[in-house]
Amino acid sequence: MKLKNNIDKLGAMGLFLTALFSPCCFPLFAFGASALGLGSIELFGGWTMWVFQAMVLISIIGIYISYRKHKCLYPLLITIPSGILIFFAYYLSKSENSTYLIYAGMFGLFIATIVNYYQNKQHGNCKTCGIYDGKTVELKSTITCPKCGHKKAEMMPTNACEFFYECENCKTRLRPLEGDCCVYCSYGSVKCPPIQVGTGCC
Repeated sequence: MKLKNNIDKLGAMGLFLTALFSPCCFPLFAFGASALGLGSIELFGGWTMWVFQAMVLISIIGIYISYRKHKCLYPLLITIPSGILIFFAYYLSKSENSTYLIYAGMFGLFIATIVNYYQNKQHGNCKTCGIYDGKTVELKSTITCPKCGHKKAEMMPTNACEFFYECENCKTRLRPLEGDCCVYCSYGSVKCPPIQVGTGCC
């Protein structure tokens, strides 16, 4: 859960670290690399641009996941054009100054990450979130009956695991599959709070 919430930050950090350790490809960062005693080292060699593009995708995916959870649109509106700018510079631009487009896209993703952080902090927890073991967890989970396919959204408790659940459509009494601690882990769209925070089954 913690990693999922920080994918956009990892992507943004990865962008700048890749650029910093590849001063030949990103001259703007050459001064910073020299200050760190890296000289003109190319850490990723011929893989630099592929690593950089992977970090761009990770950043975009992280912002999108955050949008799905918190519904904050502004970071996504900054992220999409920034990502398009970077890939345009790589694959479509024939200008010698395309590196500046990449820089603009990088800083756009960086700004989007900062805005996303403060937007999420300002809006607090989502409407269906709760606190478990000091961490924010999603409490809404849609249970799908394996017998009749009926779906129903339920709010998971944070003080106990539900071992039994009766389908309101076919009246089948569900119980966890082997290895699962509750019906939400077996049939729900979201795992139970202990699994989300990584403390194991309750």
